[in-house]
Amino acid sequence: MKQENHRIKVNDSTEISSVWLVPQQYQHALIIAHGAGNDMHSGFISTLHEGIAQHGILTVKFNFPYMEQGRKAPDRPTVLEATWQAVIDVVLEKTRLAPEKLILSGKSMGGRYASMIAAQRPGFGGVILYGYPLHAAGKADKLRAEHLPAISAPMLFFQGTRDALCDLDKLQAVLKILPVYPDLHIIEGGDHSFKVLKRFNRSEQAVMDEVIATSATWIQGRRAG
Repeated sequence: MKQENHRIKVNDSTEISSVWLVPQQYQHALIIAHGAGNDMHSGFISTLHEGIAQHGILTVKFNFPYMEQGRKAPDRPTVLEATWQAVIDVVLEKTRLAPEKLILSGKSMGGRYASMIAAQRPGFGGVILYGYPLHAAGKADKLRAEHLPAISAPMLFFQGTRDALCDLDKLQAVLKILPVYPDLHIIEGGDHSFKVLKRFNRSEQAVMDEVIATSATWIQGRRAG
């Protein structure tokens, strides 16, 4: 497997970094977006990126512009969406894969915007959401789910039972009304980043191994159109 570093142009004034792990042979590509508080070099994103690539899946991670520029506050929604679109276009161009062999994914905010792109742009092979931020902390009455019914691609949600940004009962109620019921993988005792309570006697690496293996199996089960 080789590592490639590519600069990706978002607009005339903005470029971002991306890191690609490219197996010798692959049939699928996965793009992973980081969450609001950490860049693509966070332990969570890096572990996912490297672990899934080991399963023979071309795996790409990237920075949103605000992280690239060392700012703390996330970019405007239009910039986050434009960044996602630019990364998708470059991955499709360089890999020559059909869109249905490309999986969009992300942690928290990054996953939310992946799902928003999938709602606007049909034809992708799937969407994986690692800790979907269904609502703000303490505001479970205001759900971020209005776009989900527009997604035609298969979806896989990973959610911890202690996630302060996702009431599981409310999520399951949302999933039941979607045109195609997504797959839901629950991390017992896990918080928003899947860190589990000590009484579950599970290491962080064991949880991440489960997330990686489940993700890879799910991706490799996607059929080309």
